[in-house]
Amino acid sequence: MESNQYFFAVDLGATSGRTIIGNISDGRFSLEEVTRFPNNLIEQGGHYYWDIHALYFEIIRGLKEVARRGLEITSIGIDTWGVDFVFIGDDGAILRNPRAYRDPITFDAMDDYLKHVISKKEVYDVTGIQFMNFNSIFQLHAMKQEGNTAFRNAAKILFVPDALSWMLTGKEVCEYTIASTSQLLDPRTKELDERLLQSIGLTRSQFGPMVQPGTVIGTLTEEVQRLTGLGAVPVIAVAGHDTGAAVAAVPAKDERFAYLSSGTWSLMGIETKDAIISDLSYERNFTNEGGIEGTTRFLKNICGMWLYERCRSEWGDASHLPSHQELQGQAMTVEPFRSLINPDDPMFAAPSSMIQAIQQYCRDTNQSVPETPAEICRCIFDSLALRYRQVFTWLQEFAPFKLETLHIIGGGSLNKFLNQFTANSTGAIVLAGPQECTAIGNIMLQAKAANIVKDIWQMRAIIANSIELVKYEPQDKDAWDAAYEKYLGIMK
Repeated sequence: MESNQYFFAVDLGATSGRTIIGNISDGRFSLEEVTRFPNNLIEQGGHYYWDIHALYFEIIRGLKEVARRGLEITSIGIDTWGVDFVFIGDDGAILRNPRAYRDPITFDAMDDYLKHVISKKEVYDVTGIQFMNFNSIFQLHAMKQEGNTAFRNAAKILFVPDALSWMLTGKEVCEYTIASTSQLLDPRTKELDERLLQSIGLTRSQFGPMVQPGTVIGTLTEEVQRLTGLGAVPVIAVAGHDTGAAVAAVPAKDERFAYLSSGTWSLMGIETKDAIISDLSYERNFTNEGGIEGTTRFLKNICGMWLYERCRSEWGDASHLPSHQELQGQAMTVEPFRSLINPDDPMFAAPSSMIQAIQQYCRDTNQSVPETPAEICRCIFDSLALRYRQVFTWLQEFAPFKLETLHIIGGGSLNKFLNQFTANSTGAIVLAGPQECTAIGNIMLQAKAANIVKDIWQMRAIIANSIELVKYEPQDKDAWDAAYEKYLGIMK
């Protein structure tokens, strides 16, 4: 493998973004952050928008820095959050900054669509996607209902990573993994569904051609070459959805694994060849999102460290709080399983006080009420691990193979206490790492497009060879089995 092969990854989240240089050499990879910047929501006229031109500016700034350093990059790839999109006019100009998925227009859109347009079960049977009010289909329905000017005049609709790639290359595509978050795509045909598009007044021609991760979109336009000082560098359609890129970086040895992308939110799932769409997956609200090499990410969203982060923000200014390590260490001295909650109960979605919501749940279920930060932290960690067991058990029922390992990736892979609890609760071997999975997946897909790696398994072998995975083995089986029975009994 050539040591002078450098790849430029743009990794955009809902609050911040980064540009990163990745290098693959001698069967290992390395990463270096080039720039970091905020991704600010713009509130104006009662709506929330993303500043798409500010994001474009930051990509250009990162590319300028690469040119200044004299690095010759092989390609560029962009991943972002899901569901949001940009309207392009017939003159080739952006019609308006894109609405953000947090926009108030989404609040009632799903219920209105499912009541008056197509039923919930019919939509799920086509898409296999879990129902969230901000999915693209419901955003577009709401815009149609409000008479949105940009919606009415859109010649093209590009999902956010595709729109940024278009701004760099002038080429329009519809990348598969990001399109799958829209609830407009049929994972069996791997295409946008005509009936669903028609139901919101759109046509297939308004979207770019469907492409799979690893496809070359085009090269930098002459304008971007002039702005950055770079040449005609190819832009690759990586897994445009950040979770798709993250799962591509799971350092698994074979298909018999589940993954837990752990952070503010947790996503637990498996990688399958085909979508799993059934009455049971509908009842349990599992989702089928696009993966790389034609795979499906069959997964469920779980409320993750959001609970802990919200409580910590209520305990006071960060400068006066114990460190995460100190607080979590104190929590380990608390009696286990004293208080348990269902982390995905609707009362924890957006309470005015997360502490009070947890305490009220425990009162309502006749449990001891946690009072101190250590008690509340222990309640959260115990409960998350038990919720992970429940979803892991469900996944084993759906999986066409035995699940032997649970890979924990993302920021939560550094949480040694919760990782051990997860191993104890699920009874699975837990392997933690890598933390920077999204950027790694982005870069590995660029390497595949450059024929440096041949497939997902070679990608994963390089990742496993480049990082130190932390192994957690199950402990205290009887105690965790008893706690799980208690957990199932208190679920509201």
